[in-house]
Amino acid sequence: QVQLVESGGGLVQAGGSLRLSCAASGGTFSRYSMGWFRQAPRKEREFVASIRWNGDNIGYADSVKGRFTISRDNAKNTVYLQMNSLKREDTAVYYCAAGSRVTYATGNYAYTRAYDYWGQGTQVTVSS
Repeated sequence: QVQLVESGGGLVQAGGSLRLSCAASGGTFSRYSMGWFRQAPRKEREFVASIRWNGDNIGYADSVKGRFTISRDNAKNTVYLQMNSLKREDTAVYYCAAGSRVTYATGNYAYTRAYDYWGQGTQVTVSS
């Protein structure tokens, strides 16, 4: 069983930056692909970014390409999401997820069903 704990959320002005972290425990972190998803009020959870266990494959939602960067440090069992040029529409609860069956060739990395474990989420609020 893998436990995931997100941190780094908060209130930021539009145009600002935040870096989210997700610390994993209870499993072999380097076996899992990691993803970030977000959920705004009254909306479905949506894909943000994903990174393969070795960092060789990375995927982003179109809405965050060029602004967000996902990375991981397997020695620290941590995945990061650097968010720059934040917009009001980025306001949401951000969740990290771990999956052992995530694939990048078929694109299932963008779907919640590809991930087995989820964190509790961290709130990101972008003000104008």
